[in-house]
Amino acid sequence: MDDVLRILIHGASGRMGQALLRLAAENPALGVVAAVTHRRPVARVVQGVAHFAASELHGVPAFDVAIDFSLPAGFDPILALCLERKVALVSGTTGLSEAQRGALQAAADSIPVVWASNFSLGVAVLAELVERAAAALQGWDCDIVEAHHVHKQDAPSGTALTLGQGAQAAGAAPRYASLRAGDIVGEHLVQFTGPGERLELIHRASNRDIFARGALHAAQRLAGKSPGLYRVRDLLD
Repeated sequence: MDDVLRILIHGASGRMGQALLRLAAENPALGVVAAVTHRRPVARVVQGVAHFAASELHGVPAFDVAIDFSLPAGFDPILALCLERKVALVSGTTGLSEAQRGALQAAADSIPVVWASNFSLGVAVLAELVERAAAALQGWDCDIVEAHHVHKQDAPSGTALTLGQGAQAAGAAPRYASLRAGDIVGEHLVQFTGPGERLELIHRASNRDIFARGALHAAQRLAGKSPGLYRVRDLLD
């Protein structure tokens, strides 16, 4: 059992938390030692996993990496706990304030951390390809078109904005378009258009489990690394 990665899941009652619990249970290399929820859990142990309320965070057992998909209000305590115990943090919590982003950056001096708006491994590769294309195709039009389900509130999506930031840093001037329709999980098209030709880079998500799988992959690669702020694509190999 010494080679099993001990994981704490913070935000375990949410959709991502539930997916993380389910998928981690299928991987013998992973062991969830604690699941933390905002409210007091109805049962202390569920399918072999100990459950804790957020107010009981400091009582959780030893762990190697925390995976956090909670709310901004819960981010500071889990970051503080990881710093206190000198363990890695994987976070996909969105809506962080500038102060919280600064705290995350400062924490990277002491522990390995990764934050991402999208943990899909395919999107991580897409981001790298977009930057390479933008740098090589100077002066070409750059358009980012994203599509999601009708219930998604923000537009453009966080992933589209991240892709656009990478393209802009490489010299492009991205424009955005958004579509909200049906039950689309997530699609992102980055199009570069020049005289007489067009390059399209596309990622389509058909199942939300890809985000949980990506977070678990990142956790396995991040644990034991030197302190620093990592991107998902830094953890692909």
